[in-house]
Amino acid sequence: MDDRIPAHLEVSGLIKAVSAEGGFATVLAKGEKTAGTLMIICCENGTKLRAYERMPQLDGTRTWVLSKSQDVENPMQFSEYIDRRKRQDSDLWILELDVVNPERFIGNHFPEI
Repeated sequence: MDDRIPAHLEVSGLIKAVSAEGGFATVLAKGEKTAGTLMIICCENGTKLRAYERMPQLDGTRTWVLSKSQDVENPMQFSEYIDRRKRQDSDLWILELDVVNPERFIGNHFPEI
């Protein structure tokens, strides 16, 4: 039995949690309602973009992993990466969290960046 939370509920919960902390969260791409995968873009005031995705681990767990950081020298690489991931996975949800220390909302305890 799959004990994962349906994607749309996880997205809704993240949006509400970020809003409650005075931040802004928005869905950039809507994936499959129940079994879709989730990418979270973290930023603060629209800057320092970082994309996290849950990746399967050898022990069967799924851990949030930093998959892409915005390069200040070439910011277009980040949006190109996001567009490529959307094309690769039609079930992918992309959620942007714009709040102080957004990594605190995604399960792992990441240090402040």
